[in-house]
Amino acid sequence: MSDLASRLATGAFRLLSLLPLRTLQAVGAAAGRLMHARSAKFRREFDRNLAGAVPQADAALIRDAAAHSGRTMLELPWLWLRPRAEVLRAVVQVSGWETVERLHASGRGVVLLTPHMGAFEIAARLIGSRIPITVLYRAPRQAWLAPVMARGREGDGVSLAAADGSGVRRLLRTLKDGGLVGILPDQVPANGEGLWADFFGRPAYTMTLAARLTSIAAGTVMVFAERLPHGRGYHVHFIEPGLPVEGDTVQRVDAINRNVEALVRRYPAQYIWGYKRYKRPPGVERPAAVE
Repeated sequence: MSDLASRLATGAFRLLSLLPLRTLQAVGAAAGRLMHARSAKFRREFDRNLAGAVPQADAALIRDAAAHSGRTMLELPWLWLRPRAEVLRAVVQVSGWETVERLHASGRGVVLLTPHMGAFEIAARLIGSRIPITVLYRAPRQAWLAPVMARGREGDGVSLAAADGSGVRRLLRTLKDGGLVGILPDQVPANGEGLWADFFGRPAYTMTLAARLTSIAAGTVMVFAERLPHGRGYHVHFIEPGLPVEGDTVQRVDAINRNVEALVRRYPAQYIWGYKRYKRPPGVERPAAVE
């Protein structure tokens, strides 16, 4: 992208942040439904992923899920660039925070897993306002977006750790010092950083880092920032895993996937079904049973 195009994109992103959250979510909902209706490629990926997890999905759920996918994108400027206090006021309800406090009080680290669902961008901001947290991140493909993303995510109790060797070492130090780390457990890792594991009945290349980190932590907590209807804000849930995350790395990877599945089944409309969860990273061979 040229310098001019980058400046225009950044300017447009900043202008969008000036709109009310309710407006951005409404426009996002319309955009998500339009993309689902007009883009055959997007619709195939979206519908296949959703049907694999929720076989009984009807037209209403598909429409609602497409709308939430659009909201996820259009609310980003507001979540990243509005004043931090204003963003936190959008969190109108919090459930289960006492679980994080109890585990943190043990003096050992805590791993918080936030799947690609709901307003996952606001979760770390809320946590950091209460207890400092270090979050794993991967730089965006669009270079112009990197400084905007860094500004929106970092600060006020939130530190970023790059998805590389130095970032991993930083996460390990944070846990050993009794701190909090945050990871998107369904982020597709690079070659050598994951293994093939079942996710809603299909092999998905799944990161092993989250599993390894849970082995040295006091506990694991699932986090979901539920997007409330009509732009009313967010309800952030902190949930103890229904299936204990324990055993060797393979067993922990499987347990994490099962817990993500359980959370998604509770709120199927808010998972980002268009995310290419089942893609094969470059250099990674597919399991023999997969065509």
